[in-house]
Amino acid sequence: MEGALRRSFGSDNNAPVAPEILHAIVAANDGDAVGYGDDPWTARATARFKDHFGPKTEVYFTFNGTGANVAGLASLLRPWEAVLAPATAHLQTDECGALERFCGSKVIPIATADGKLRPADVEPYLLAGHGVHFPQPRAVSISQAPEFGGIYEIDEVRELAAFAHQRGLIVHMDGARIANAAVALGASLREVSVDAGVDVLSFGGTKNGLMLGEAICFFDSDLHRDAAAYVQKQAMQLASKMRYVSAQFEALLGDGLWERYARQANTMAARLYDRVKGLPGVRITRPVRCNAVFATLDRAAISRIQEKFFFYVFDEVLPEVRWMTHWATTEKDVDEFAAAVAAATQNATG
Repeated sequence: MEGALRRSFGSDNNAPVAPEILHAIVAANDGDAVGYGDDPWTARATARFKDHFGPKTEVYFTFNGTGANVAGLASLLRPWEAVLAPATAHLQTDECGALERFCGSKVIPIATADGKLRPADVEPYLLAGHGVHFPQPRAVSISQAPEFGGIYEIDEVRELAAFAHQRGLIVHMDGARIANAAVALGASLREVSVDAGVDVLSFGGTKNGLMLGEAICFFDSDLHRDAAAYVQKQAMQLASKMRYVSAQFEALLGDGLWERYARQANTMAARLYDRVKGLPGVRITRPVRCNAVFATLDRAAISRIQEKFFFYVFDEVLPEVRWMTHWATTEKDVDEFAAAVAAATQNATG
């Protein structure tokens, strides 16, 4: 496929940068500023995070989601300690063993039916292992929203966090799509994270309108023992021209932009679901709560649709596809895509 993609339904990473975010970057490009985060934009962006998550929040900006997950957890773990995570978590499947390589800690994957961890899933892993022969569980990592669609209800996060804390475990949330989850739940960013018991959050920006940038939010400074700043630097996540990262978050977290972008993505996914759920040959396989639609359909139909639109086959065996919307997806985009799905499945079944 040459040139710019026709509207992609493959990933919210494929979206353009939101105009308000580009404007914030350009506005920050005025004169000199002290590097490495000692600038007014970083101070104001940090204040925005404190407004949303509470005054004790400590923020460290990173370039990408892998950097946020790895640097965040590496600030909390020792090399012989382990993270318990769903087998489908990005930390396990899509980050190329980055945590293991960078900090020596092991990810212990736990099989789940829907990509969500519950106390009953975690409990057996706290009983296994004998002393120095096994890595010691220290943290639980969950994704909000999970990689398999659906969502963690706030009570589910609260229950898991209480269970983890009672057993001396830290709770990490991969919030690459936390904005989408908060909108779906009709809740604030704080309600779905720190108020539910999360200790450290990887806050996503790239999937919700930013050019680049994520943020590690620590809600308990005692956990990382002043390590985070050094880990951020060693992990190559400390931007020299930090103001261009920070300015984006200052804009995103002000004036409700994060919510508007996420709501558009979620609304377009719901529209897509409505347009395709009744089509012959299309079976929706997972809950549609945020901005992802999962479905199974004929391989020939998949190939025909991919001639016009980009998206991924999520599970080659079934086959199951994942269709993602984002802040810039329009009703017209969805309707054209749904029409392509209808034509392809009609040909496949006819």
